[in-house]
Amino acid sequence: MHEEQIKSDEVCVIGGLPVSTPERTALNLARWLPRDSAVRHLDSLARATAISKEAVLGLAARYPVARHARRARAALDLMDAGSQSPRETWLRLLVIDAGYERPQTQVRVTDGVNVAFIDLGWEEHRIGLDYDGDHHRSERRTYVNDIGRYSMIDDLGWIDLRVVAEHSRAFILHRLREAFRQRGLTPPPTSANRS
Repeated sequence: MHEEQIKSDEVCVIGGLPVSTPERTALNLARWLPRDSAVRHLDSLARATAISKEAVLGLAARYPVARHARRARAALDLMDAGSQSPRETWLRLLVIDAGYERPQTQVRVTDGVNVAFIDLGWEEHRIGLDYDGDHHRSERRTYVNDIGRYSMIDDLGWIDLRVVAEHSRAFILHRLREAFRQRGLTPPPTSANRS
């Protein structure tokens, strides 16, 4: 429990119940949760409500001496509505913490007829990462669709690294470093990795 100041315009009514607005909810999450947990929740909230970092920071400016303001800014800076699952957020944070430039989420790839989206990546380098949850294996329709999807992505010259829950941080980052080297790019030094 936290005792907070909350102004009337930071409350809305949903289903007859007064609740905090999405912006106020985001501010609370960013201030009180550890960074990775906050970012996971913020990504989901941004995807569901289309809140922006700027709107939440504008609200935060009302409370300049509020506790954990620096923590909130750091988490809000990492918020990305393009992340479609907690594990995609985890993967994105792993890459950022390893010193890579922030990847784009939901990278659109097309051969002119078919369209696919890579979970995160760098379009200019044609390097991507896709987090494959269990449904990619267990749902037949998804599995079949993925075969064509990955074939098209490969044909367009992308290096698309597929990641599953059993992959370690070290394994993922090793593969990413190799992909960057394959493109003639210098990956960040391994000492930048937090893993």
